[in-house]
Amino acid sequence: MKANINQIELRVLTAVCRVIGQATKLDHALESILRILSDSLEVRRARIVLADEHANPVVTNFPEDGDRGGLPAPGEEAVSSVRHSGKPFVVSSLDGKLHAVSKPKSAPVRKQNVAWVGVPIFLHGSVIGLFVADRVFHARIPIEEDIRFLSVLANLVAQIAGLNRQLKRREEMLRRENSAPWAGTIEDGIRSLTASSSPPLQSVLEQVRKVAPSKAPILLTGESGTGKNLLACTIHEWSSRAKSPFVKINCTLLPPNLLERELFGYEKGAFPGALRSKAGQLEEADQGTIFLDEILSLPLPVQAKLGRYLQDQEFERSGGARKRTADVRLVAATTGNPADALAGGTFSKDLYYCLNMFGIHVPPLRERSVDIPYLVRYFLEKNCIEYNRKLSLSPQAMDALTGYGWPGNVRELKNLIERLVLMAEGHEIKPRDLPELMRATRISHEERNALSRLEEIERKEVVAALERNRWIQSQTARELGLTMRQINYRVKKFGLDSLIEQHRSRSARLRRSR
Repeated sequence: MKANINQIELRVLTAVCRVIGQATKLDHALESILRILSDSLEVRRARIVLADEHANPVVTNFPEDGDRGGLPAPGEEAVSSVRHSGKPFVVSSLDGKLHAVSKPKSAPVRKQNVAWVGVPIFLHGSVIGLFVADRVFHARIPIEEDIRFLSVLANLVAQIAGLNRQLKRREEMLRRENSAPWAGTIEDGIRSLTASSSPPLQSVLEQVRKVAPSKAPILLTGESGTGKNLLACTIHEWSSRAKSPFVKINCTLLPPNLLERELFGYEKGAFPGALRSKAGQLEEADQGTIFLDEILSLPLPVQAKLGRYLQDQEFERSGGARKRTADVRLVAATTGNPADALAGGTFSKDLYYCLNMFGIHVPPLRERSVDIPYLVRYFLEKNCIEYNRKLSLSPQAMDALTGYGWPGNVRELKNLIERLVLMAEGHEIKPRDLPELMRATRISHEERNALSRLEEIERKEVVAALERNRWIQSQTARELGLTMRQINYRVKKFGLDSLIEQHRSRSARLRRSR
């Protein structure tokens, strides 16, 4: 008999476990569980009562009315009672009263006198509902066995309910993000830009204010971390296209053969695996703005195609011949030097002259040190709110931050302040909390400008040496008297990886064409 019961229990549990995948539709999952009990065991009536996240009861019955014949199933009063006790219970058919089962093997009512048996459903230590049935096994099986097995099923119901709540919270978060795509980060970032008091950045913002309402393509240049991405968002927000799509493509993150398809789309059969036609990001961004980050990484054929689009406002999908149109404002950005890339043959002339019609250079943070105290206070306040901390910055720590060179620009400053808010002890950030490099660095404004000019001279020397050595880094290192580690550092420092790769690809194509 016991072996037979174990086989039935295993079959029921296996079937119920399959239902966990239905967590997205909680009512369907609970109905399935009750039907499995009815089909596999001697359950004629059952009820699951669950409280949702707002404490409102949600009832699932089998059969649908759940109260057909005999005593009505326990409801909200039973939920309230069991929530306090957290214990299984039975309802006597003699007096209709609910009796708690304090010990696993001591049911206070004989099975033949039990109208209902029920167990609490726990989630994260709290009772969120009840699982009740008129019985689970036939009369010869002790009621304690019914309680035990019903408790196992209640644990599975709790897992399904927990998954359902997580999915709902995730859906709600995504809905809020999609309904307000610029809320928070972009608005805060624009405020941090517009409140700047440094003449260099004010000059940039004045250019943005003038060009944003137009349709003119824009090319943003500047070091990594200076805020080019944020400026592109600002241009979109200050234009008449603000309510239309803003599409961003980082040209360094996609393989060259995918960039054209991503940008212009493709037709069915354009390449192996193209089972259907697909619109590109240009079409997706119609009436809006498309931002191409690190545009110098675009392959030359794609650059040429993009240049033709900017001139004619027409393009073809990959593998297609039909002319298509899209009204899209193009904003591009690069950490490289477009003029050098043009001279080196890695930047399309048509695209260069279209974009450079309105070029904006974003100055590095070391050239606008007057902004550093403001940005420090801005990021400090923002992170203190986010992490529920109260912190101030000592004057000595502020002096150290203002005197630092910030090679990573605003991005480096932002990340540092977040780290300090998380790690600093006490209520004041002091010099000892800063990285050693910042504590030891004191650079005047004139010294920072001189350093910037020296770095630009060094960058041009490295690029020229690479050109003389056909963009082979080992030969360039030998000419400059550097080790491979030193030349690799300079390539990374000046953002020359994409430029080198383009020249290598171009040389390879020329060799294949001969």
